[in-house]
Amino acid sequence: MAAQSLDHVNVFTDDLEGTIAFYTDILGLKDGERPPFDFPGAWLYCGDQAVVHLVGEPPAGSRTGPIDHVAFRASGIESMRARLRQHALDFFERDVPDMPLRQIFVNDPNGVKIELNFWNET
Repeated sequence: MAAQSLDHVNVFTDDLEGTIAFYTDILGLKDGERPPFDFPGAWLYCGDQAVVHLVGEPPAGSRTGPIDHVAFRASGIESMRARLRQHALDFFERDVPDMPLRQIFVNDPNGVKIELNFWNET
């Protein structure tokens, strides 16, 4: 069997509350149910799917290296620009050649680059 879809992204963080706030207040994900692990963390949902798993206080030696970016399909580009400015977050935009796709890139509190894809929006 081959991979069928992206299930989730796991992010280690030294700032659990700030990272939860970024993904919920900025990106609009919802902080939801998470199994009772014996370490701090959060599961952040897009609809019914927990797409971002956060781990606070990761065990020594468990970090695996950098992730270049995580991409989300998004809508409401004007309100996203306003929200990013309101929170004084640096971001940049790019048009994808030959596609009706505008992208916004912003870093989360841990330095993970987030790509937001806005189809048919400018």
